[in-house]
Amino acid sequence: MRKATQNDKEKVVSILLKAFKKNKSVNYIAGKEEGKIRYLMEYSFENCIDMGEVFISEDGNACAMIQFQDKKKFSWKSTFLDIQLILKTIGLGNIPKALSRESFIKKHYPKAPFTYLWFVGVSPEKQKNGFGTKILKHVLDYSKTLDRPVYLETSTESNLPWYQKHGLEIYTVSEKFGFPFYFLKTA
Repeated sequence: MRKATQNDKEKVVSILLKAFKKNKSVNYIAGKEEGKIRYLMEYSFENCIDMGEVFISEDGNACAMIQFQDKKKFSWKSTFLDIQLILKTIGLGNIPKALSRESFIKKHYPKAPFTYLWFVGVSPEKQKNGFGTKILKHVLDYSKTLDRPVYLETSTESNLPWYQKHGLEIYTVSEKFGFPFYFLKTA
């Protein structure tokens, strides 16, 4: 694994676009239109480069984006990205829905510093070959060196055993968005 750079942006976005195209949580915010999902991934990449880390496997088949919520700060770039997210992905009419979702999720975060695993993905044609496990272990180990627990949420029920196998536990489940939404953290 290595830290991604701006030169890796298209590869990371491409992996996540393919991996999350039919994800209920992503579709809740971005809909199913590829261009909107693409911009969500570009937005996430830029946020994690600035306020976290982006990791990519050496072979370019897997990636993970983490964010440190306690490092978020105002910048003109982040404001510009937020405006672009509204215009290119969320839409003006869906702002209340998106803000409500984010507020609900943030209520489940701890007050102390933590690592937020925003996205972890593997190119669909390479899934079930251990690539995801390698990158997830890297994120977990990296967070451990920072003395930060890892938090995430998922709407993909079939991924729960995989997360649990790697030491994450479900601490809350919600149906607020019309589908089961699982909150997980390291034990």
